[in-house]
Amino acid sequence: MAIWKKKNVSNELVKEISKSFSCDLITSSILARRGVSEGSDILFYLETDQRFMHNPFLFDSMEDAVDRIMDAVDEGEKVLIFGDRDVDGITSTVILYEKLKELGLDVSFKVPTNDESYGLTKEVIDEFEKAGGTLIITVDCGIANVEEVAYANEKSISVIVTDHHNPQEMVPENCIIINPKIENCGYPFKDISGCAVSYKLVKALEFAKCEMYKQEITLLNVRPANDSYIVECVKIENMKEKDRISETIVPGVVDIYRTRLIPFLQGQQIFVWDMELQKRMLNEIFGKGIDFNMMDLRPEISKVIPAVSSLSLLRLKDLSKIARYDQNANNELDSFFNIFVTYIQKTVWKDNSDTNTFNLQLVALAAIADIMPLINENRIFIKQGLASLNSGKIRPGLQELMAHLGLLGKQLSSIDLGWKVVPALNSTGRLGEPDTALKLFTNEDNRERDKIAQRILELNQKRKALGDEALNFVIANASQNTAEYNGNLCVVYDTRINRGVTGLVAARLMSFTKVPSIVITEIDDCAIGSARSNRGYNISNLLNMCESILLKHGGHNFAAGFSLEKNRVPEFLNKLKMLSGGIEFTEEDSSDIIDIAAELPEKYINDKILDIIAKMEPYGNGNGELNFLARNILVKNAELVGKGGAPHLKLSLSIGGAIWPALFWGEGERLNRDFKVGDRIDIIFQMSKNIFNGSETLQLTLKDLARSGEHEIVQEN
Repeated sequence: MAIWKKKNVSNELVKEISKSFSCDLITSSILARRGVSEGSDILFYLETDQRFMHNPFLFDSMEDAVDRIMDAVDEGEKVLIFGDRDVDGITSTVILYEKLKELGLDVSFKVPTNDESYGLTKEVIDEFEKAGGTLIITVDCGIANVEEVAYANEKSISVIVTDHHNPQEMVPENCIIINPKIENCGYPFKDISGCAVSYKLVKALEFAKCEMYKQEITLLNVRPANDSYIVECVKIENMKEKDRISETIVPGVVDIYRTRLIPFLQGQQIFVWDMELQKRMLNEIFGKGIDFNMMDLRPEISKVIPAVSSLSLLRLKDLSKIARYDQNANNELDSFFNIFVTYIQKTVWKDNSDTNTFNLQLVALAAIADIMPLINENRIFIKQGLASLNSGKIRPGLQELMAHLGLLGKQLSSIDLGWKVVPALNSTGRLGEPDTALKLFTNEDNRERDKIAQRILELNQKRKALGDEALNFVIANASQNTAEYNGNLCVVYDTRINRGVTGLVAARLMSFTKVPSIVITEIDDCAIGSARSNRGYNISNLLNMCESILLKHGGHNFAAGFSLEKNRVPEFLNKLKMLSGGIEFTEEDSSDIIDIAAELPEKYINDKILDIIAKMEPYGNGNGELNFLARNILVKNAELVGKGGAPHLKLSLSIGGAIWPALFWGEGERLNRDFKVGDRIDIIFQMSKNIFNGSETLQLTLKDLARSGEHEIVQEN
């Protein structure tokens, strides 16, 4: 029986979250129990607007990348996008390719096919040089290609690296790097996908077309304070704050030339909100002899956001959602800055355009496929992508694939995308045909896209068969292999395994053995492998310690890949055996632990819980599905269902005066052993809608049960 865990949270904290952020007490308790109590984190659970995504120019090198690409546009250069073969790499490639093509560039793309190695290669560079190419942009790869970037430089080919994988000790030089995991890169969130990095570059390129690109402007606001006035200014470039000052001035006492205002404002474009009011206060402070050359932004912004036309900055501050979540941005000048950025988003970025909507669908897929933590802006990426998919506005290519998967017209969740769409797309890269997925998204003929979607489903079936076959090779000896590596690591070396499923097999071995797992196979004279990790252990660090043996390696903390010369495999295995003894886990095995999100009295178990479940979407890495606890529930009826000995349970439970259907998968043997009809039980459950023959009902899916009071609940502080 599983361990039931429930984290203790104070009633005061729950009430404070509820009051501060206008959410119900159940949602507040779930947030508190998951350690989400700061406004800057809560924002991404309660909000969905694209306004809360981070500015792409927070990457310190973003402006350099944009300028290099715009130079390529002006000079008519030939550009190559080089991506990875997985879903993240494919979607990254598509998003950037479409934008560069729109800009008029002579652009092509390349991803590794068949048995080609991961990452940029000298062969690709040579081929591109012969074609007259001058700029390579890597997407979802490149941070480990130190030699290759240097080689491209020797050929007078510029390189922009956009990636999100962990950097090694050495990173490429003489190139532009956009990677949130690079130290001091400026970007506030490191765990976005490679596709999200590509998306940020696309948004920056869109902004570069407007007249405000690289223009330094100043927002100014004056507000009264007792017998004085406070003059506040913020200097902005590319929607990024560069500097700010605040001066408290008593009229007739302080000369403007004794303040910091003149040097701060000199040569600036000055924008204000309600120019008539601002000029009047400035005249009261400094007299009419001082003339400020200002422009009133309120009329312009009001054309795009009519609701703000009659509002003062003070009123805007009171209504600002950003101010609600960030007390450090809770003044009138910050409200001015926020409404200005919102205006730019609506006029320059056109967040509701089909192009942006379609791009966000790919960003959402990439975040799910690469198992990005579902915190911060990743939540908005996926929420926006799901919302557009569920509205029926689906990008070409994805629509055909979803039709063949039987997903059109269904209300999709992140779980649906992760279990159905992502594996199908990933199968193309695993079996050496990532260009098939690229054609799905770039082909303009809907009949051709339909044929391509059918081919992807064929590849997915083949991938499943290869994965099952490979697992049969290795599963019998998994425990023995783990013992050889001090019980801390499972390592399999088997030449029968297809290179395309090493990651899948490693993940399944990890689930079976409960420890990090590495699977190695061969291609010609090279051995390649995939590593998957759990329990808080950073598998990239292990590969770093084997760097002298490996040809290449890279990836994330919990998923990585590598290659080495075939004759060095024994040396590598011996090194792993030695290092495995020092592996230390920072987290316990969670496979037998059920974390309780909230305990619900019977009267609270109703369809309103579905609203809370929807609010906490998306679910996945770092944000597991909600498990609710209910006590003392009467079992009215129970029956065994399913084939092969009726392994499942279908229960009828009396809850709050109503009879609820509940399914308990794979636990048929527990009837009349752990409980019987007429017993009162404690249950841990998830809630969902069940749609059958057009009829919609609510149902519970049980995760565990016990006779009331017979199962201990572990309380955690």
